[in-house]
Order: sequence, then structure tokens, then C-alpha cells
Amino acid sequence: MDLEVRLPAQVSGEGRYLVPSQPFFSLVRSLPGEAVELALGGESPGAQGTPQLSLSSGRFTTRLSAAPTEGYPDLLFPDPGGPGGDGVFPYRVLLPVEELLKVLAHVRYAASNEEYRAIFRGVQLEFSERGLRAVASDGYRLALFDLERPQPFAQKAVVPARSVDEVVRVLRSAGTGEAGLALGPGVLALEVGQGGEGALRMAVRLMEGEFPDYERVIPREFPSRVALEVEPFREALRRVSVLADRQNHRVDLLFGEGRALLSAEGDYGRGQEEVPVGLEGTPMGLAYNARYLLEALGPLTGSAELLLSGPKSPSLIRPLGGGGYQAVVVPLRV
Repeated sequence: MDLEVRLPAQVSGEGRYLVPSQPFFSLVRSLPGEAVELALGGESPGAQGTPQLSLSSGRFTTRLSAAPTEGYPDLLFPDPGGPGGDGVFPYRVLLPVEELLKVLAHVRYAASNEEYRAIFRGVQLEFSERGLRAVASDGYRLALFDLERPQPFAQKAVVPARSVDEVVRVLRSAGTGEAGLALGPGVLALEVGQGGEGALRMAVRLMEGEFPDYERVIPREFPSRVALEVEPFREALRRVSVLADRQNHRVDLLFGEGRALLSAEGDYGRGQEEVPVGLEGTPMGLAYNARYLLEALGPLTGSAELLLSGPKSPSLIRPLGGGGYQAVVVPLRV
């Protein structure tokens, strides 16, 4: 991962050096003043030819040993220009920061943290004339988000989940404005601030390959549909899951006319709670891993629907009335 930040500053002279990251960032986080003054020059005592970085803020001052940048690798960022203006990064996208953040934040939880899961340790971005889709799965559940912003090209890119975490942090710090994405062979670049003061550029290496055909695990027919208010349902599920078995986190859900009965039993006892819901179709009982169900409900607010394809086949969760987000959760086989 490559990261570059440009900050507004009053600068006299030019210079480019490396500084030790750990002490530098620790000092910057705790500086006492409202402004900071940096000066490059001089030599460290006992280390002839080694430049120093002096740093002062308020009543605090210090000097850090610096090093020349010879041998430091070039950062891989696209050249300035419009779409298609760069042979290395032929595909360009410009999106509102809030929309890109929503796409990634809604699906990141479903990516696997297990090394043996290979490609599922990433989030797949799909660019097409239908828009931008993000997909994540760990083999037990799946989350996707469709953003209806048609793209002039068709490409897929799998971004490592840990890199997605850093991209999300960058987008949250940016707040508003536009984010530029540039896609090249094996690399995805991000820019916020668009080259002005306070601009930030980031490049992440992509994973090789792409997801298998995940569309086949998304159910299409539902004998039962449950309409629910997310917050009370989620809170009831969280309370009941405290008593769930510590191995599989099993919570049983029995959907009937106008209500859902949530229950769990484990080493510490048994608990249950009834929540009002709207049921259309056949009453049904299922068991879920409570953590998977809670995480699938996590990005949602207001009203949602739980679409049941069967007691042992995948269930689909999505906002009531649409919204781009869908989550697939597989019931436990009991």
C-alpha cells in the first residue's frame, strides 16, 4: 500500500528526506501548540553527513535523525489527466466520497479473515454499465452493494480486506467532496482532494483472480417474507444471543403471524424474546449463527425484510423498499 498526503504550508527552500516513522508520528500526535515548524538541515552529532529534522511546537522542540531518499521506491500513482489518459491506469472513475464509503462499509464485514480462504480475504469491486458493485463473502455469508452509477468500462478488481479498511479510514477523514479511482494492472489508486492543498493519494495492490460465481447462492424464490423494524429486532437478537452456545452461537427464530420468537440456550441458561414482525407466506422456524445475522443487519436502519427460501437454504436480508444493499445468510443445519 502506498500513501501520499499533501498539506498546505509556508515553505522556504526545498528538500526531501526520510524520517523515522514511529517517533515522528508519536511526537506529532502529542504536540502542544496549534502550529508546528519543521526544518531540515544540520548534521547529527557523531554521524557525519546525516541530516537532521528539527521539530518545534509551542514550548516543545526536538531533533530527529533523517536520511536521504536514495533507494526509496517510487510510489505507484496515476499521472494527472482524464479517463484513458494514462497507459498504466486506463480506467478512471469519479464518485462522491459519501457514496464510495457507503459501498465499501456496507460489505467489508463479510470478508474472511482466514488465510486459507484465499480470494475471499478481499472485497470484489465490479465496474460495468449497470454501475459499481462491491461484494464480500467468507463462504458462509455474502454481502453486496449496488451503486447505480453506470461506468463506461467492464472490469473486476479484488482489494485485500485490510486495504479496504485503510481506504474506508481515508474516506471517513475526507468527509465530503469527490474521490477519484484509477484501475491499472494489479493496482487500484484512490485520490481525494483532487490535487489541491490537503490532497491525499493512495495505491493498493490487488489480489490475483476473481470471485467464483456467487450469483448462484443468492435465492430467487421465497415462500416466506418477514418485514421488521431493524433496531428493536437487532437489540432483541443481541440480548438473546448472550445465552447462545459458545461454539456455533445458535439462535432459533420462529416466525408466525405478527410475531417472531427468538430463543437461545447454552451453558449459562436459556433466554427468549418475542418481537412484532409482519409475515407474508408460510410460518417457518430457522436457526442462525447470531453473529452472522447481527453483522448482516449492522448496516441497516429503519425497516428491512428477511426473505426466507427455506429452513435450511439461504436467507436474504435487504432494506424494505430497496437501497442497494443485500446480505445472504445461511441457516444452521440442525
